[in-house]
Amino acid sequence: MSEVVKSEFGPNLWNMWFTEFNKEGVGLTLKVSRVLHSAVSDFQRIDVIETEEFGKALVLYGSIMITEKDEFVYHEMISHVALHVHPKPSNVLIIGGGDGGTLREVLKHQRVQSAQMVEIDPEVVEVSKRFFPAVASGFGDPRAKVIHDDGARFVANTQEKFDLILSDSSDPVGPAQVLFQQTFYQDAFNVLNDDGIFVAQTESPAFHADNVRKIYKNLSAVFPTVMMYLAHIPTYPGSLWSFAFCSKRYHPLEDFRPEYGNITGLDYYNADIHRGAFALPNYVKALLL
Repeated sequence: MSEVVKSEFGPNLWNMWFTEFNKEGVGLTLKVSRVLHSAVSDFQRIDVIETEEFGKALVLYGSIMITEKDEFVYHEMISHVALHVHPKPSNVLIIGGGDGGTLREVLKHQRVQSAQMVEIDPEVVEVSKRFFPAVASGFGDPRAKVIHDDGARFVANTQEKFDLILSDSSDPVGPAQVLFQQTFYQDAFNVLNDDGIFVAQTESPAFHADNVRKIYKNLSAVFPTVMMYLAHIPTYPGSLWSFAFCSKRYHPLEDFRPEYGNITGLDYYNADIHRGAFALPNYVKALLL
């Protein structure tokens, strides 16, 4: 839920603000320089706004997906944690992630031979290429393949097997709601190899507590190993975001190998962050009981 508020300061001068409500009475407000793009696709409303503090922002159905200033946090953390645990992540599947940021991070690992991205809305991909070329840089990699399909349907019907599946979905509303159900998690489990890893973004522990409880209950009914980890993302609700590490075989700390990939130039993820991200505050632990 969001709104744009304009306040007049002079005859031809407007002061424009964008507010995303985390819940009634609280939200994030950003000063907007201009609206660069606004359209309704077959699936959702897509806006690109230019903010004074966070640069350009991609907004889907009124919720901020990425901003230029802090997108690296989300994309590095949804990708590199599992990629530094799995010894041979040759075949990677990304569900959602139409902005291309997760694909970009996955392809930094030369051990990845194939990275397929299943995004239901082709307009999100095109908008990202146009307005966020640094985020969408992975689309030109020969190892990348983009499929425009419903992610849950694709996973339910594919005959392929994957070493790693990253569920880079938007919030559990609209077309993404099915990606938080136990049926989808079971289908993902079924198409993973015997040592496969599944990672999903799992919302804000502060503002989406009920959703978090349901998500981890569904995941724990499917995967033998399910562990939450956290990252600080300034423009996401509460600035604290959660991810689920789910695995058939590997443990995210016991099997962590910092040398995997030999990746340099990252702005958030490192070995200390990897280990520390699994340390949870008590109020977050309580959501998983």
